[in-house]
Amino acid sequence: MYAVIKTGGKQYKVSEGDLLKVEKLAGSVGDSIELGEVLMVGGEEVKVGTPLLPNAKVTARIVEQGKDKKILVFKSKKRKGYRKKNGHRQPITRLKITGIEA
Repeated sequence: MYAVIKTGGKQYKVSEGDLLKVEKLAGSVGDSIELGEVLMVGGEEVKVGTPLLPNAKVTARIVEQGKDKKILVFKSKKRKGYRKKNGHRQPITRLKITGIEA
């Protein structure tokens, strides 16, 4: 069984036991959370929401709270001598999917 969920403005296809990296969610390591924005549940019978499925939820456990890899932001303007270099590390949450309910 799999599900398509929406969190942090992105959509993810998840199955039970998957490890997932998403935008930062509130909670500490070891907490159990419910993701209620389920768009689709598949398996033997496919259920598609319009846009969300009512009474469907995905439960997950927080494995890690941290930061992603650094990305470099470089700005420049031609022929003006303007150059600016900046870095950014996005806060992330790693989840382990523990259950899918349709």
